[in-house]
Amino acid sequence: MSVLVIGGDEITPIKAVLKNLGCKKITHWDGRKESINHKDLPQNIECLVMLTNFLNHNTMRKFRNAAKKKEVPVICTKRSVSCLYCEFMKTFGVNCTKTCPCN
Repeated sequence: MSVLVIGGDEITPIKAVLKNLGCKKITHWDGRKESINHKDLPQNIECLVMLTNFLNHNTMRKFRNAAKKKEVPVICTKRSVSCLYCEFMKTFGVNCTKTCPCN
């Protein structure tokens, strides 16, 4: 599975979680510059992860709508590996444990 992660500066722990979940190709856009809004979603992504702590509403809306048009699953989460893990499991149909800090 190829994943696009938008938001955050350093996502090494998040990349590790995604790799453990079976993601082969992980692309990262930090989202700091306004020019990100002029980009289009890559053709080959199978999942979009947006780290909400680091994105403005316009950027989130643009990429969420673009992913919806392409029928690409969208995961919106804080920059936390445990929250990412739980949201990934929910999105792909696996129940997260009740001890998840995001519940």
